Amino acid sequence: MPLNATTAPPFLTVLVRGLLAGLIAGLLAGTFAYVAGEPHVEAAIAIEEAASHAEPAAGGHQHEEALVTRSGQRGGLFLATGLFGAAMGGLLATAYVLLARRRRTDDDGRSGLLLAGAALLGAVIVPFLKYPANPPAVGDPATINQRTVTYLLMVVLGLVAVWAGSLGYRSVGTRAPLWQRVAAAVGGFLLVTIVSYVVLPSFQEVPTDFPATLLWNFRLASLGTQVVLWTGIGLLFAALMHHDRRRRAAAALPST
Repeated sequence: MPLNATTAPPFLTVLVRGLLAGLIAGLLAGTFAYVAGEPHVEAAIAIEEAASHAEPAAGGHQHEEALVTRSGQRGGLFLATGLFGAAMGGLLATAYVLLARRRRTDDDGRSGLLLAGAALLGAVIVPFLKYPANPPAVGDPATINQRTVTYLLMVVLGLVAVWAGSLGYRSVGTRAPLWQRVAAAVGGFLLVTIVSYVVLPSFQEVPTDFPATLLWNFRLASLGTQVVLWTGIGLLFAALMHHDRRRRAAAALPST
């Protein structure tokens, strides 16, 4: 039988499950990034180094050694994705608790998957379509601060777009046909997304001689890493919450 609000797990329990799911998903994402992304990073670095070594002959500055070796960067990849995944899992768990009263389903697993899907759409896919990831050899150092600020702003607006879609879905009413609710949700989402794309500046900094295939493969690997991360968080968090609900439901049954 469904559990009432008094049997809901405490916030700390949900948070621990979110952190655990995020940590595991982050390590999985790091593995994907290492296998699918590192070859393209190496190729991009080779292009960058070739260009930097050619600069002295053309009157440019001397090439500076990297502060962190490539071996250190590879090892740090798993640490970074693991910690980032844990942080995102913690945020997902916090949102799960804060939105508990707004959920229209008692299925904890489904709620976790929906939240992870919303985060993937709003915080990853929407910003990616406006500001796709670039390999090391692409980008003007003079605009890095502006690009960082606008990207973070796009992440916020992407989440606002998801919220607008959810608001549109609810505003039509439960008695309305499903197609009307879906149309309202898509309309609200697209309205915020399109306005954001038009208002925020664009950055066209890819060199004309940069290999298009390498750029495309790098961006696909970058997006794939985020998809693996959020899919993993959603599935693992949903599984953990579903298991916890079944355990609490079994404990609530009267003993015979």
